Parts: sequence; structure tokens; C-alpha cells
Amino acid sequence: MSSIELKIENNIAYITLNRPEVFNSFNREMALKLQETLDACETNEEVRAIVLTGNGKAFCAGQDLKEVTSPELNPGFKKILEEHYNPIITRIRHIEKPIIGAVNGVAAGAGANIALACDVVVAHEQVSFIQAFSLIGLIPDSAGTFFLPRLIGFQKASALAMLGDKVSAEEAERLGMIYKVLPLESFEEEVSKLALKMANMPTKALGLIKKSLNQSLTNNLEEQLALESKYQIEAAGTEDYAEGVSAFVEKRKPTFKGK
Repeated sequence: MSSIELKIENNIAYITLNRPEVFNSFNREMALKLQETLDACETNEEVRAIVLTGNGKAFCAGQDLKEVTSPELNPGFKKILEEHYNPIITRIRHIEKPIIGAVNGVAAGAGANIALACDVVVAHEQVSFIQAFSLIGLIPDSAGTFFLPRLIGFQKASALAMLGDKVSAEEAERLGMIYKVLPLESFEEEVSKLALKMANMPTKALGLIKKSLNQSLTNNLEEQLALESKYQIEAAGTEDYAEGVSAFVEKRKPTFKGK
């Protein structure tokens, strides 16, 4: 049984973390397999949107502590961060396709921060998020100290990182940590609807939006205005822009091809 499942349908790649017996916690094999799967989705022209979710009761409980406490298995924190989590985060942010974090259960530690790195994050009403690092004497990794304060503000991020409080899905939505809470009973259906909507949108434009937002995190105003000009000119040269304008003038629904 693979630790990562991949299903592609309707131009959507569904990537599922598949170690439910340990709440989808990461070991080396799963971390490397997720990177390999993200790379395949990036280069597959059929894929125009990606859904990242988990099997079983959890989205992801973070690092598999059995791996780091077993001398024969432990790759060491330097390797875990530099070869496992950091490459996952950079792939999520650099793939020029929308990635939906569909949080189906508890998201703790690195699992929470991998979810928060996605472009659009949804969760059902029984989900909770936990920055569990301080509870075992560690600090948030997987870009937790980067994204969390930008999402919810410095003070709240500081408290959650230090105290390790559990945050409900409703509270996460209220704070701006995630996009939306979905009903538990229709969670998978609603995720598929959202993914299909994004897969049918102008993919090149969504990729440029993603690049613009990434660079806005470090650019000043003048740099960001120049970047917007550059990417807007690029977007205006796409087939999807021409289709969007034609559809607007002709008062019909556009058919975007992601080109």
C-alpha cells in the first residue's frame, strides 16, 4: 500500500496522504513520495488543479515520532527539514496551479503548516489545527513561522506557537487561517465542486496570481506594482484571456483551456 495515493479525474489531481494507522504522520518514505507526486502533477498538462487531503480520521499529525526516536530509522532533524518538509513547502508554493488543502481531520505540527501553505484551505466542522511543536520542546517548522503571522497576525501566531492551543475549524476561519468551513456530511462533494471550479478557470492566470502573492510577501510597493505590470501583460497574451473577453462580449459562459 502506497503512503501517497494519486487519482486524476476532470483535470483534478487528488493527492491523498495514506498512513491512516499513524494519522498520516510523515516518515521519510512518505515525504519523498509526496515530493515526487507533486512534481508529476506540476508537469502533467492534464492537471489544472490539485487537492491535498488525508485518509482516515486525520489530515496529518506531523512527523512520525517513531522514526525520530528509533536510532536505526532516525534521519536526523537536518535531513528531515532540508530533504523532507522544506522541499514540500517550496513545491506547494512554486507549482503554478491552484492547490486546495482539503483538511479532513486533525492537522498538527508540520501537517498543519503544510495545509496552511496551500492556496485555498478548507476544513470540515470537526477539524482542529494544532501548532504542537512547543509541547515537545521544538519550534514550528514547515514555514509555520512564516505563514501563520501573515495569516492571523503576529500576536495570535505567537500565542498559538508558544502555547500549542487547539484551534477549531470555525475559529480558524474566523481568524483568517483558512478559507472556509464545509459541512462534514458533504465535505468530499464540496471539495470536488471547488476543485472542479478551479480546474475550469484560466490556469495561467491563477499561476500568475500565485507568483504575485508569493513575491508580495517580500516586495515593497514599487516592486509589486512593477511585478503586476509584468504579469498582467503576460496574462493578456494568453488564449484564456482572449476567450474570457470574447465570452463577456458575447454574453456566454467562457470555456477556458488553461492556455
